[in-house]
Amino acid sequence: MSLTFTATLFEWRGPAPHYFLRVPDELVPDLRDAARLVTYGWGMIPCLARVGETTFRTAIFPKDGGYLLPVRVAVRRAESLEEGREVTVTVTPG
Repeated sequence: MSLTFTATLFEWRGPAPHYFLRVPDELVPDLRDAARLVTYGWGMIPCLARVGETTFRTAIFPKDGGYLLPVRVAVRRAESLEEGREVTVTVTPG
């Protein structure tokens, strides 16, 4: 199962800045179903993600009833992504 969505890249400013894409609400039920099969704890869903020409391994995680996809600095640099930009990503859980 692969899911493609577009979301706004945002920064969470904790001890170290991190950037995320929020999974649209309409895809949350699909991810919950996938989580039952592939989660490795706390509802984390390992996945392969693709933004533009860049493919990377990460884990989607639950937050406030939805899910967040972290976007690494190497991906942001390779695809020239800035905070506030709409980003299209394809994720394949597993």
